[in-house]
Amino acid sequence: MKNFQDKVAVVTGAASGIGRALAVRSAQEGMRVVLADVEDEALAQTEAQMRSSGAVVMAVHTDVSKYEQVTALAEKARVEFGSVDLLFNNAGVGAGGSTWESSLADWEWVLGVNVWGVIHGLQAFVPQMLAQNSEGYIVNTASVAGLLSYHPSAPYQVSKHAIVSLSEHLYYSLKLSKAKLHAAVICPGWVQTRIMESERNRPAELRNPIQPVGPEVEAVLESMRKDVQAGLAPEQVAEKTFEAIRENKFYILTSPELMPLAQGRMTHLVQGLNPPDFA
Repeated sequence: MKNFQDKVAVVTGAASGIGRALAVRSAQEGMRVVLADVEDEALAQTEAQMRSSGAVVMAVHTDVSKYEQVTALAEKARVEFGSVDLLFNNAGVGAGGSTWESSLADWEWVLGVNVWGVIHGLQAFVPQMLAQNSEGYIVNTASVAGLLSYHPSAPYQVSKHAIVSLSEHLYYSLKLSKAKLHAAVICPGWVQTRIMESERNRPAELRNPIQPVGPEVEAVLESMRKDVQAGLAPEQVAEKTFEAIRENKFYILTSPELMPLAQGRMTHLVQGLNPPDFA
């Protein structure tokens, strides 16, 4: 897909971070953009800022973990713009620790947004995009955590591995059906986003009781905050993503320095060895 002028992009998680950068870049490419997010104030600010720069944009409050809200998003995009050519299933959150320390609420929230959010996006948009019988692209945001053996948050790691697998299946399914749609998955490393502040958007019914954080856990969190602050700018991820779309690449890898870790995991896997030690 090389021509974006006057086409339509839908971006979930569009009010901040990578999603916002993808939305802005879509507009810079001449696209009309549908912004979807659960954070209303940031969503309205993003819409206003993009409009002020001349973008044709529509904002829709959307909790991607709720299928009826995603189908409503798809319908509003269709009614407003007539088609959807580029879908970014990007919304994501992080929470929890080890498999046994993470609460059921952590698992339900993270998988609900990160995995079910992508599934809902595919269910709501792919039939419509196939019916258009025109070239299009579906890009799912995973993480380098979906390629590695270990991440401090079990729910997050599980969700990102699931998105990589789901995206690969989507890629092959579209190929087998000879569709004009293409698929890709973004696997970014550290990026300057508010992922460490995900709790701001956690629904009340899925919140954990407030508990003191021990020094070991706090040390890990502080290290991760520093890594996020030192990461890529979201705009760099958006630039790499559009380059990959133009080149029809499936895996969008923004942190090549982390790929030896992914390679180590696969080497251990094919040789039947225990997972590598990343400590």
